[in-house]
Amino acid sequence: MDSPKTLLEAINYFQNEQVCIDAVAAMRWADGPVCPECEAPKPYYLDAQKRWKCRECRIQFSVKRGTIFEDSPISLTKWLPALWLLCNCKNGVSSYEIARDLGVTQKTAWFMLQRLRLVLKSGFAGKLEGGPIEIDETYVGGKLVNMHKDKKARYQQRGGMHGKTAVMGMLDREARKVRAKVIPDIKRETLQNEILNQVEHKTTVYTDGATAYDNLAKNDFVHETVTHIEEYVRGEIHTQGIENFWSLLKRGLKGTYVAVEPFHLDRYIDEQVFRYNNRATKDNPLTDADRFTLALSQVANKRLTYAELTGKLERSEA
Repeated sequence: MDSPKTLLEAINYFQNEQVCIDAVAAMRWADGPVCPECEAPKPYYLDAQKRWKCRECRIQFSVKRGTIFEDSPISLTKWLPALWLLCNCKNGVSSYEIARDLGVTQKTAWFMLQRLRLVLKSGFAGKLEGGPIEIDETYVGGKLVNMHKDKKARYQQRGGMHGKTAVMGMLDREARKVRAKVIPDIKRETLQNEILNQVEHKTTVYTDGATAYDNLAKNDFVHETVTHIEEYVRGEIHTQGIENFWSLLKRGLKGTYVAVEPFHLDRYIDEQVFRYNNRATKDNPLTDADRFTLALSQVANKRLTYAELTGKLERSEA
């Protein structure tokens, strides 16, 4: 089998550690392995240790060095199936499910998934232009009535929509790609600064009737709105596309992850953005294998330690 096409094939294919090493190495080094220390080419491979040794500086390094897998004692035979599941489960996959499937603890599975979500984060090149661009904002968070009294107090202190987290999204209808991120609030200055930073002038933008979007036309945008009290669609003017993305995001957060702290929300948004932007369409019929290959190509030069993930690093430095 050249490469796996289904989850069952992926599990069988990646059950051998050497096969996993070869797959990650092929994605990292198209022209062959390179020493991460001195960048010397053509190191020789130590079969017994499953690592390379540089001919110049003599250091040894594994395929995990300089990737999201660095310093992890977990075998790649578990990392790669976890990445496959995260890329292709439409509503996400919980750490408890990964723990059962891979035979690791829930805490380990949670840490693995958070690191893999960082892999799925893709930088957006350039500003959106032409349009139409649908722009909307939403609040993410649980209901106060269902919260423990301590968590309810924390949410109430944050203010806003009962302490929920504000998220802003933009959908390029022509490219069928979405951008989304956590924002501090939904004030006019915040929303319009994001639009100025992400969208080219003279682009057509569609929003709802929120007053925070007023005066976009004065900033050289072609701005059309729909007032949801009166209508949701007026011809081609609507925000139904970005609202569809919100429904997918919240379905995963409420149904699979149940409770996500605001501190971690950005990574869960990046996960859903990756799946949405790489979904199968008539013009671009991507498969599960395609999404996995794309994600695997992004594992290099990314690092997330447990101290950074839990905020302990910041508290210790403060």
